[in-house]
Amino acid sequence: MSQVLPIDKKQLRACLLCSLIKNASQFRANGCENCDEILQMRGSMDRVIECTSSKFEGFIAMMNPKESWVGRWQRIDKFTRGLYAIRVYGRIPEDVEDDLARRGIPYKPRDGSMAD
Repeated sequence: MSQVLPIDKKQLRACLLCSLIKNASQFRANGCENCDEILQMRGSMDRVIECTSSKFEGFIAMMNPKESWVGRWQRIDKFTRGLYAIRVYGRIPEDVEDDLARRGIPYKPRDGSMAD
């Protein structure tokens, strides 16, 4: 039987690109399972701080992304299962935004400021 440890929300961070929630050490060790090709956080605490935010609202536990209407509503249905923030405050670094533009991928902030 696994032990459930209490979670201190102050230690959690949400990815600014996909809203996946983990602690900073997990982002540094493993990057973001959805965005690491672009954000390249693995191994760099500076990059983790730049590409994640401790300011977010709400939690969604998504276990089956392809069948989740909440996942579609939050634009996370193509991502890995996990814990996601409903809103994430902050903005990705300019170099990431430029890289997304070069790839033809529109950047939509996760704070709800931009309508779909």
